[in-house]
Amino acid sequence: MHSTNLLLEEPIRMASILEPSKPSFFPAMTKIVGTLGPKSRSVEVISSCLKSGMSVARFDFSWGDLEYHQETLENLKTAIKSTKKLCAVMLDTVGPELQVVNKSESAISLEENASVVLTPDQGQEATSQLLPINFNELAKAVKPGDTIFMGQYLFTGSETTSVWLEVSEFKGDDVVCVIKNSATLAGSLFTLHVSQVHIDLPTLSDSDKEVISKWGAVNKIDFLSLSYTRHAEDVKEAREFLSKFGDLQQTQIFAKIENIEGLTHFDEILSAADGIILSRGNLGIDLPPEKVFLFQKAALFKCNMAGKPAVVTRVVDSMTDNLRPTRAEATDVANAVLDGSDAILLGAETLRGLYPVETISTVGKICAEAEKVFNQDIYFKRTVKFVGEPMSHLESIASSAVRAAIKVKASIIICFTSSGRAARLIAKYRPTMPVLSVVIPRLKTNQLRWSFTGAFEARQSLIVRGLFPMLADPRHPAEATSATNESVLKVALEHGKASGIIKSHDRVVVCQKVGDASVVKIIELED
Repeated sequence: MHSTNLLLEEPIRMASILEPSKPSFFPAMTKIVGTLGPKSRSVEVISSCLKSGMSVARFDFSWGDLEYHQETLENLKTAIKSTKKLCAVMLDTVGPELQVVNKSESAISLEENASVVLTPDQGQEATSQLLPINFNELAKAVKPGDTIFMGQYLFTGSETTSVWLEVSEFKGDDVVCVIKNSATLAGSLFTLHVSQVHIDLPTLSDSDKEVISKWGAVNKIDFLSLSYTRHAEDVKEAREFLSKFGDLQQTQIFAKIENIEGLTHFDEILSAADGIILSRGNLGIDLPPEKVFLFQKAALFKCNMAGKPAVVTRVVDSMTDNLRPTRAEATDVANAVLDGSDAILLGAETLRGLYPVETISTVGKICAEAEKVFNQDIYFKRTVKFVGEPMSHLESIASSAVRAAIKVKASIIICFTSSGRAARLIAKYRPTMPVLSVVIPRLKTNQLRWSFTGAFEARQSLIVRGLFPMLADPRHPAEATSATNESVLKVALEHGKASGIIKSHDRVVVCQKVGDASVVKIIELED
């Protein structure tokens, strides 16, 4: 366990805590993923979310049809144009999620110590005594004494809206359970989670495949969030399916770790996936409460060392109904940043929460404060030691660029890249200043028409901590003459000045390719 203290100033001056935070062009280096839904799907609200710091929009297909999500996406596109804020799109699959079928959508009251029957007969009406579910094999999967958790979709932690059940006996395919706490289930969708039990359903369901082919492919999604990833094979199968759609070959797959199976196979999943989402909601049910923080720290460390984005969920649940987070939640957000998280994912807080914009703004402010005390020096040394020698050519250049930028107190690092890999490697070393990733488009053809790459690469950096993309003019290739690179650099510097990131006499570190050589140079801006 790597338990290095990641505080920069020890001890922190108490007076500095009272100093007001200075406004910045970038709200935070840590990115924010917002789930769009009933309370956050209008152009007006989405525009405010983008201005507050949301850089990835998540579309969760556990509810809502294709038309509903398409309408939301069109609103997102309109908001992006009006705010001039780039935003990536993430499709979240349903996966092997167990659900209660409540056709009437009426509230269901469950009393402590009473019994309730879970039945696979979906034709039955949901009542306090009988709950139809969408899984036929539950009686074969569980045994007496097993724990089943049932709650409102994107459950926020209140014991009045969720219930713990204990399996007592079986009647054919029906499972009889004892209710462990009184609760009222309200809403159209309740989910079930069976603690530490394997559910024999495919990770990528037929309905998931239909959504990807009919919605994902048409909209050229940037990220696929693969729910309930349990093995590396799940990621490989999803990638194989995406490859059938030409426009989705570049889509990155983020494996969602939600249960003990995913935790057990974490290393192989990390190797196969493009990024990891620590789904602390379901995982927090599978794990004892005292073990959740341990998994978070270990998993984030592994992601950081692999240079793959790590996303943490379920941080400010109470903001679903309140304007301020609890003290514990505020501390939790900061600790996620100090532990090495690339992004914070907001679910119920923005999907059906009363304060989606305020939540994004608050989380961004907490992240920004935590980043100020992140001990980059210890992190850098630890990462270099982990990578070992000899370093790869690109890793050596990336780490050198970060080291140089910190030594000369540069305002920004500018990286020219085509694939985005060089910029991501620089971000891996967590520089204290923003990294402007200048993505140089490449011309490609499918024998029928010409097209440029670059848009995918630019948007996909929107989930990486400290990385901010800029799409360059396609007439200036990344490996052109130094004169051409100078003109692109001039545009990037002007963009930085206009944004207020850099000013006269600031130092800037530039990482670029000139011919076959990779070059790191330091420039000082004139008046």
